[in-house]
Amino acid sequence: MLFNSYQFLLFFPIVTLIYFLLPHRLRWFHLLMASFLFYMAFLPIYVLILVVTIVIDYFAGIYIEQAQGQRRKQYLIISLIANIGFLCFFKYYDFIITNLNDVLPFHIPILKELWISAQIIEGNNVINTALNSWLGTDLDILQTIILPIGLSFHTFQAMSYTIEVYRGNQKAERHFGIYALYVMFYPQLVAGPIERPQNILHQFHERKHFSAENLIVGLRLMAWGLFKKVVIADRLSIYVNMVYGDPENYHWLNLVIATIYFAIQIYCDFSGYSDIAIGAARVMGFDLMVNFRRPYFATNIKEFWEKWHISLSTWFRDYLYKPLGGNRVAFARYLLNIAIVFMVSGIWHGANWTFIIWGALHAVYQVSFILFNRYATEKDMQRSNWAWRAGGWLLTFVCVCFAWIFFRAQNVGQAFTIINQIGTLHAPTAFNWMLMESNNRTGFGITSLVLVVLGCTYMFWIEKKNQPLLTEYNNKPVRDMAMLAFLVFAIITVGVFVNESFIYFQF
Repeated sequence: MLFNSYQFLLFFPIVTLIYFLLPHRLRWFHLLMASFLFYMAFLPIYVLILVVTIVIDYFAGIYIEQAQGQRRKQYLIISLIANIGFLCFFKYYDFIITNLNDVLPFHIPILKELWISAQIIEGNNVINTALNSWLGTDLDILQTIILPIGLSFHTFQAMSYTIEVYRGNQKAERHFGIYALYVMFYPQLVAGPIERPQNILHQFHERKHFSAENLIVGLRLMAWGLFKKVVIADRLSIYVNMVYGDPENYHWLNLVIATIYFAIQIYCDFSGYSDIAIGAARVMGFDLMVNFRRPYFATNIKEFWEKWHISLSTWFRDYLYKPLGGNRVAFARYLLNIAIVFMVSGIWHGANWTFIIWGALHAVYQVSFILFNRYATEKDMQRSNWAWRAGGWLLTFVCVCFAWIFFRAQNVGQAFTIINQIGTLHAPTAFNWMLMESNNRTGFGITSLVLVVLGCTYMFWIEKKNQPLLTEYNNKPVRDMAMLAFLVFAIITVGVFVNESFIYFQF
């Protein structure tokens, strides 16, 4: 179920109202059933994957806590293999097989000649025939398999539970329904934030009371997230989709603008989802972690990743970077650890070489920044003045946007086409600020441009200067209601309602 759908407009108030009307002992069951309904609105059959992993991890957590010595690690490994196995099969199987098929034909003729000439298994015609047949055919791909919505998110959340139980930071949850709700909680089920068990599990046991403060802050965050999604992100997607759908036939400046637009689009889309998720949970009294802190105001690439998709960045920090040794190893190994984390992050985002290159670029950015920072520190360079900060911001934004080209492109070839046209100032057609379809209705016209400029200005002003307006109750109900009324009015009057999925649903 999409947050920007009419179904959710009915789903949310009904689920919330029933939640507060029910006695505390039944609320977990109500939320769990609502979460199942929310997820099954996408593709019902895939809820079985969640059920299987929930059962495995629930018992794994108990066995890990009870076991001693190597048995604890064995139970943890079983849990991790189950989770990673499902993730790899559904997300990476076709990618791996397709790339093997691209590579194998170059070697297969040689293998066949060697096999025939060597006659390793003489007289066994059945084996010879089977191998000769296999060496001449492609491996099968499962094109009918659809990636379950949000698989990477709830897989990582489930893994964090068993890891934390293994480390002794979290007691195993004995209530099966509560544990299932930890994985299934509908606000953050399909696109995060990726919660740690220490933060959210105990909240499902606590008795929640209706609070006007939570209602105001929660609805304000939900309206803010929906504003970013339908007023800015979905309107920008019109321009981005047109240009990136046929980059060979657009002016290089259109490609630059589309890339910048995509940077804003993906931020408004993803942070908008997080705001709605945090807000929906807040109305019911649950606190979810902050997932974004104005990343495009970062003045270096390290700061950018401290502000962008925080729940994933900290997940990789705690469960991959630190176990690799973090920065407590030799300097060269430290740089390698950084590179590994960002390469894995790229692979996590999708089964495509574009995402791998995107991760590799950010690895290069991070390593380069660390090396420069070390050099500047040794030379005692002063970097606190406005020129350094402005230059650092501009360089960071340009580098991030360049990497977004690979993230958004359909394939590596298209990404390099875009880069080549921008780099060579190639202009197959005249530049035009506004791109209109032939029917003059689905294009990106002057109205869209004005709305995006005004919407982005308002968004960045609020998030930079007036963040408490969004996240804190300030005991100023008139101002709160005015802001909420404005957001709802903007959403209804100028929002783009095409039931467009959130970008990170594909991960």
